[in-house]
Amino acid sequence: MKIGVSSYSFSKYTAATGCDRLALCDKAKEIGFDGIEFTDLNVEDPIALARELRAHCEEIGLEITAYAIGANFLCEDPEAEVARVCREVDVCEALGAGLMRHDVCYALPKKHLFSWRDAADFIAPYIRRVTEYAAAKGIRTCTENHGYIFQDPARVEALILKVGHPNYGWLCDIGNFMCADADPVKAVTTAAPYAFHVHAKDFLYKAGGEQPDGFFPTAGKNWLRGTALGHGVVPVDQCIRILKGAGYEGWLSLEFEGMEDCIPAIETGFRYLKKHA
Repeated sequence: MKIGVSSYSFSKYTAATGCDRLALCDKAKEIGFDGIEFTDLNVEDPIALARELRAHCEEIGLEITAYAIGANFLCEDPEAEVARVCREVDVCEALGAGLMRHDVCYALPKKHLFSWRDAADFIAPYIRRVTEYAAAKGIRTCTENHGYIFQDPARVEALILKVGHPNYGWLCDIGNFMCADADPVKAVTTAAPYAFHVHAKDFLYKAGGEQPDGFFPTAGKNWLRGTALGHGVVPVDQCIRILKGAGYEGWLSLEFEGMEDCIPAIETGFRYLKKHA
């Protein structure tokens, strides 16, 4: 497997230094990563920025692995959201990335008996239209187990099956399953056959009780805090072995969101992935 990193991992470094995305590419290459993925390019002309990033990454020998954006098809105007997300596919094409991750929703409407299953039924046709548009450009689309609605592995699998398109799959975030209080080993076993891309992430964990400083709640009101890969409780190495056993040969993309200084933490994560990939 090739080892990449999410630009999101450098958030603290960006805030501290004021560096731009081009400098992040240089830093990722300096650490030793094979590729980088970008989150939303929220600028006036994202196509121009995407082309600039692509040219720079080609120059330094760093592959752009994916483009990740937010999306919510449980909104007042899902048709407009489809159009907007398709424009983001155009940005992904300009980046030269063959994969785009998009969210699907952030909360359920406060209606009687409106469940996650109802949400899957409602949003699946819109997701299918996006992936059909992307497929014509040679870009695969996927959804991450991310956010409290479609984070549980059974729910994500059900959504993928509901969309029912070979161009649409799963961005398997090894760590995020803990946000739904799911066992990462069992969850990755479920996700592996559908995996288009993988995020490697680790967490510290506290069961119940009062909220510790810097921690956020899981669906079951336990507590998590991001940390350097290999320093937490997520069995990342075991999950990688499961993915390999299922035939996954795609990218392992490091995602760091802990309280530690991000550059040493990213370097630690890189060394961990080099050992286990």
